Amino acid sequence: MSSSATSVVNGGISFWYADDGLPAVREPLSGDASADVVVVGGGYTGLWTAYYLKKAAPFLRITVLEQKFCGYGASGRNGGWLYNGIAGRDRYAKLHGHEAAVRLQRAMNDTVAEVVAVTEAEGIDAGVHRGGVLEVATTPAQLARLRAFHEHELSFGEKDRELYGARQTAERIRVAGAVGSSWTPHGARLHPVKLVKGLAAAVEALGVVIHESTPVTEIRPKHAVTPYGTVRATYVLRCTEGFTASLSGQRRTWLPMNSSMIATEQLTDEQWSAIGWDGRETLGDMAHAYMYAQRTADGRIALGGRGVPYRFGSRTDNDGRTQDGTVEALREILTRFFPALAGVRVEHAWSGVLGVPRDWCATVTLDRSTGLGWAGGYVGSGVATANLAARTLRDLVRQDSGQAGRTGLTDLPWVNHKVRKWEPEPFRWLGVHGMYATYRAADRRELLRPGSGSSRLARVADRVAGRS
Repeated sequence: MSSSATSVVNGGISFWYADDGLPAVREPLSGDASADVVVVGGGYTGLWTAYYLKKAAPFLRITVLEQKFCGYGASGRNGGWLYNGIAGRDRYAKLHGHEAAVRLQRAMNDTVAEVVAVTEAEGIDAGVHRGGVLEVATTPAQLARLRAFHEHELSFGEKDRELYGARQTAERIRVAGAVGSSWTPHGARLHPVKLVKGLAAAVEALGVVIHESTPVTEIRPKHAVTPYGTVRATYVLRCTEGFTASLSGQRRTWLPMNSSMIATEQLTDEQWSAIGWDGRETLGDMAHAYMYAQRTADGRIALGGRGVPYRFGSRTDNDGRTQDGTVEALREILTRFFPALAGVRVEHAWSGVLGVPRDWCATVTLDRSTGLGWAGGYVGSGVATANLAARTLRDLVRQDSGQAGRTGLTDLPWVNHKVRKWEPEPFRWLGVHGMYATYRAADRRELLRPGSGSSRLARVADRVAGRS
């Protein structure tokens, strides 16, 4: 029996919250306050930053301000991919040299292990399984891109990456029509909400103050302004990722890109036997409009991709509701990859936003003249990147305050990288929607004409987007 989009639980923030429950409410800010460091945003970046700063300097008075509740944004809605990808690495290689980008990649490789180690040390049961990341090709054009991608990753020092043919791929996971895959051990699946809840609890246990239901409307040197009062601090760190556009003066800083997901019902042992996936790798593909998926700890498939990529004026949704057409498109990917699951119910659908800079480069910055810092622009790779960004912000603050000197993290090429703003509307909306329409057209052409190679349409979209 197939599932119609109308029978799906749609929105409610995400399946992860439906599964684990909403968090207990924390008190909002009750008036003007002061701190040494104020962190704006209670997602992964903000919480990791507070965690590492407080661990390194327990005397610091740190306050986290969150507009809804910790993990309301992308940290509670993502695909649970803890992996070593980072947005902008190739551009950083062009700007700063290949070796600088290699150092950035090595730091990302180490970050996967760092997150796992902290979950274990803090007793956070986030359903982590280190099965690596498997990216598959299902057409000749995708296979050519896969092989080029694999060699490119090896050139950045990832010597433990493996390339598989069709038979070896099927031994790991039986994706219909898969002709090859590339696997890296630097990846794990996890339950995003269990991670963010556990991290928030660990931060509070260290003595960090968290105020929820406290939207920050303006950030300026030494001030975070809210409707309930202003927090004054030496350092104000913006960790708002896809919600940055809602801040005064930040409308064109990072574009809030929508990503949508579905979660199936729990699969039977027989269904898992038909699919394989015993290694519980996170799964992606080499399509231009790519997909991402995981085998959840409770035996479902959670699968995502781009739906409606962007809302006019950098608007964001409230509860994660997803258009019915997007739900059906994601279900089509599921059944195309796994025809044996044609009758499986999709039980939940949701969406969230991620931050996209104009040059598609993740960045970490501390302005030493103002004490303002920020991190983000992860372009969908934020589960691990947020941790590296937070440790880098920690080191930048400690360096600026005289607590420590330069470190390997403060010398990474993404530190203090400057990005131009996005175009004003309607050009922003037209450009993003045109870009993803072109990527989808390129994927359709490659499916219909499998011998034609990679579509030139995708290269056009890359140039328009500023990704090439």
